[in-house]
Amino acid sequence: MEEPETGATAPARDQGGAAAALLIIDMINNFDFEGGEELRARAEAIAGPILQLRDAFDAADLPTVYVNDNFGEWHSEKSRLIEQAFDGAPDRLAKLKPRDCDYFVLKPQFSGFYATNLPVLLPKLGARRLVLTGVATDICVLFTAGDAHMRDYALWVPEDAVATQDDDRGRWALEIIAQSMGADIAATHARSPDEWLAEAEHA
Repeated sequence: MEEPETGATAPARDQGGAAAALLIIDMINNFDFEGGEELRARAEAIAGPILQLRDAFDAADLPTVYVNDNFGEWHSEKSRLIEQAFDGAPDRLAKLKPRDCDYFVLKPQFSGFYATNLPVLLPKLGARRLVLTGVATDICVLFTAGDAHMRDYALWVPEDAVATQDDDRGRWALEIIAQSMGADIAATHARSPDEWLAEAEHA
């Protein structure tokens, strides 16, 4: 019999407090669609800042949650998606491969909250603040940010840790995220996770 896959576990009950979680959106990706090659190059460019954030969250003992599209493969699961996405992936993207300590949420649509267990998982982790990273800024990141805002999460969407195919649409999406959702969009080199957490706590 195949051994069950091990991974991160969450408390059985919701946790109090105002911890933070790092969400990595749709970076497990074959980019095998129209415009995918261009988006892959932009995803490679944001891999470094995302990894720095993941390291910072590790150091602060805060969770990382991969939130990823199922790409229409309704019978698929985590290990198959990871294998397909990272087979021959560039080194920068390969470093973003999920680890056993990371949480993993499959989504069927744009938002990480729609028809997923993310709304159940985050309270169990005690998370009230979210850092959103990944692709695409004007689609899945934007929709996830909107749903997070409606659930009263404090948001940081670092402009150098998200990417899309079109620069104008990316800027437009970030303006909406900042102005309509009250999110911080400062780049990772302009703000540390500790600074953001401290400011969010007193906002």
